[in-house]
Amino acid sequence: MSPIRLTRRSALKLGAGVSAAYLMTSGQVTAQGLDKVSYQTNWRAQAEHGGFYLAQTSGIYRKYGIDADIRMGGPQQNPSQLLLGGRVDMIMSNSFEAIRYVQENLPFLCIGSIFQKDPQVIICHPGVGNDSFEALKGKTILVAAGGRTSYWPFLKARFGFVDEQVRPYTFNMAPFLADKNICQQGFLSSEPFAIQQQGGVTPLAHLIADAGFANYNTTINISRKMVDERADVVQRFVTASLEGWAEYMKGGPGVEAANKAILRDNPDMDATKIAYAVKVMTERGIVLSGDALTLGIGAMTDARWETFYNQMRDAGVFPPGIDYKKAYDLRFINKGVGKA
Repeated sequence: MSPIRLTRRSALKLGAGVSAAYLMTSGQVTAQGLDKVSYQTNWRAQAEHGGFYLAQTSGIYRKYGIDADIRMGGPQQNPSQLLLGGRVDMIMSNSFEAIRYVQENLPFLCIGSIFQKDPQVIICHPGVGNDSFEALKGKTILVAAGGRTSYWPFLKARFGFVDEQVRPYTFNMAPFLADKNICQQGFLSSEPFAIQQQGGVTPLAHLIADAGFANYNTTINISRKMVDERADVVQRFVTASLEGWAEYMKGGPGVEAANKAILRDNPDMDATKIAYAVKVMTERGIVLSGDALTLGIGAMTDARWETFYNQMRDAGVFPPGIDYKKAYDLRFINKGVGKA
């Protein structure tokens, strides 16, 4: 998902204030003695959310005393505004938004990242010489507005790309299918699959993370207030979620029920799409690679955050002087859950 510019004004527009709304969504206990926790995803139910669904359908959350409300996102929802407005406890997000919190002096942060690699890709036709990022310099690339403020500055700094080679991406793949010399942005588990189905061609999918793009994606972002006041509940939710992801990625017995829940929530999804997404996430190391191999699923490190901030500062996305270490907290992760 694309980073969203956050401001105090946008937060205050959401209602009676963060503190009052926060009390509406946090600190509740069910009759069974479970702590209620709500987590807002960034899109409709899909395999990229599978571990959260598995933790719910397999009873892992309940085992940890959590009544988890996994809320499906969609095109009309802005998870960041829901978090800032206190209408949800945690959201699925990324490093960009966590740094924005600090930049705007907002009391929110990131406490874990399910994806070690951002799944954003640049998609190209095979057999026309666009076999690497280096080869794409000067080539036409379709990029949406969100990409132009996130990974595109990185690609410009890393490979010498220029704005003149960009054309708008409208999430319509017809221009790409009609011209073999055009490349376009995409999500590893989405557009490449659709192109195979619609165009009968297996495209090249250049993973931007493999070029060094250090953004964390599919994160758990939360209010500092909840971290400070309900750390035990937060830890139990995080641990249960990571166990769910470990089970989902290894294809454990709970996967079938989790996928059924995904299909129930998102009628546009199907089993073939889910299988493809899990396959490419596994093959490309989206969840299990890098620090997650030794620290466990959800891993984050000081060094990676420093790299990300420096990349984006040098690319002109963030100004110098931001205390990026305020954007995250490592206390709930790096405990070896699901490590290889």
